[in-house]
Amino acid sequence: MYRVVVVEDETIVRKGIVRNTDWGSVDCMVIGDAGNGEEGLALIRKLRPDLVITDIRMPKMTGIEMAEILQEEKITPIIIFLTAYDDFAYAQRAIRVGACDYVLKPFKDNVLEEAIRDIMKKNRRDSAEQSELDAQLPLKKGDKSKYLTAALQYIDANYADPDLSAKTVAEAIGISPGHLSHLFRRESSFTMSNYVLDCRMRAAKKLLQDYSHKVYEVAEQVGYRDITYFSASFKKYVGVTPSEYQDRYRN
Repeated sequence: MYRVVVVEDETIVRKGIVRNTDWGSVDCMVIGDAGNGEEGLALIRKLRPDLVITDIRMPKMTGIEMAEILQEEKITPIIIFLTAYDDFAYAQRAIRVGACDYVLKPFKDNVLEEAIRDIMKKNRRDSAEQSELDAQLPLKKGDKSKYLTAALQYIDANYADPDLSAKTVAEAIGISPGHLSHLFRRESSFTMSNYVLDCRMRAAKKLLQDYSHKVYEVAEQVGYRDITYFSASFKKYVGVTPSEYQDRYRN
């Protein structure tokens, strides 16, 4: 069962969320609530909930400021932001501090429960994808952060883009390129460039096993504009040229 903390400065709204949400239907229970960001931060540090429902605009400390501090302290509950401000800038900043969803106030019955259900489904999908990544990526001790996991998933989906870079990956997941490089060094046995190379070479080997594919076509399909550079990279990685590798699979 997911343990929940609710942080909301409007007392009526906070009590309404605590009392009227059908927590049992989403396998949750409320373990505490707070009336502003400072109180919420202290409560979350103490109770370490799985899920935080928090307003964005609150006195003393906003919900986003609270989330940023939690992120720095590596306290990473699921976060759903509540806001009366339908402002894309707030949504962007919320995503950067790890928000899983945000709900506009006032919200109708069952909207919060539905948001929680969607998050649970996404977490189950992410867990399955995580297991697949674990089988592919040699890791150092410790768990991968959500940012490294997101980076790996993004690279897996976009390795064929010749313009893929640390900058584009970092922008896609909402961190700096320097932070991304640090995550790879700290949490994996790869640098980012080596992981991209590994994705491209594994895809190239699979494509080359079909002799109908020309080498230059394979190069383009795995993110290389220059066939000479592709061939050199492939030979260094595999030990033979693309043509020599393909000859192994000639009928």
